[in-house]
Amino acid sequence: MSEVEKPKKATLIAWSDELDKIYPVLILATTAAAYDVEVTVFVTFWGLLAFKKNGRGITGKNWMTKMLSFMRRGGTDKLKLSKMNMGGMGPWMMKKIFKAENVPTLDSLIQVALESGVKFIPCQMTMDAFGLKREDLIDGMEDPAGASTAIDVALESQINWFI
Repeated sequence: MSEVEKPKKATLIAWSDELDKIYPVLILATTAAAYDVEVTVFVTFWGLLAFKKNGRGITGKNWMTKMLSFMRRGGTDKLKLSKMNMGGMGPWMMKKIFKAENVPTLDSLIQVALESGVKFIPCQMTMDAFGLKREDLIDGMEDPAGASTAIDVALESQINWFI
């Protein structure tokens, strides 16, 4: 297949659970999908916590992973800012500003991404390390996979972003 015939593909690596890093992942993914780009988001390490179901509570398989889950609850409603978190006031302020400016919520961006065919692949190693189960994550994610899957997808992509 020639370069002209190859489908347009983009791979994003979502490694952070910070509000100001998950927003760009979702905005870029949904925008690329609107341009008929096949988008895959490989979700790893802290980024996986942003895709944990809201209200899921403490997860984990032993006292250490349960403690990790207690310290970093996950879910779109618990995300902090990387800068100016201000004891939780920063995310509250950003959400108020975004609402006033009609910026979609993270949950709505995730839904649009899924409806647009964006594939979210959770990292199996991170799930194992954090004691997460498939049912702890939002609905619509692909089967968990390892780093070799992320590399395979990235090798086929014209766009690769690490956010």
